[in-house]
Amino acid sequence: MKMRLAFLLCALTLTASLASCGEVSYKDGSYEGRSADFINEEESDEAGNGYGVVQLTIKDGKITECDYKTYELDGTLKDENYGKENGEIKNKDFYQKAQRARSACDNYAKQLVSKGDIDEVDAVSGATVNYNEFKEAVAEALKKAEDK
Repeated sequence: MKMRLAFLLCALTLTASLASCGEVSYKDGSYEGRSADFINEEESDEAGNGYGVVQLTIKDGKITECDYKTYELDGTLKDENYGKENGEIKNKDFYQKAQRARSACDNYAKQLVSKGDIDEVDAVSGATVNYNEFKEAVAEALKKAEDK
């Protein structure tokens, strides 16, 4: 019995030690990260192509603010006009899908601030590309913030 207890205590101590070794601390400040360009080669047009940019604010080592925006490859912000053709909604389904993906950006940013960990941010159905761009941009921003 004593041997089991001693083994259990050693295992718990080792687990706690390893967990603290993997922690990264971040310097306070504002940091920007950008994802790589996404190019959807399966589509004949350029719909969905672009990249994401995240702005993080870190205070006391924690993410306190996050802003995430996505852009067309030419640098045009994907805003309330994203999904329109020449300023008009020509394909209602496409426009709604584009706007759902765009609104997911705010969702991802809010989740990151509330959960504090990119691995805890849940993907939004229909916005997987934005999710992957978000994770990539956050990783780049956090790398810049690492307190080495």
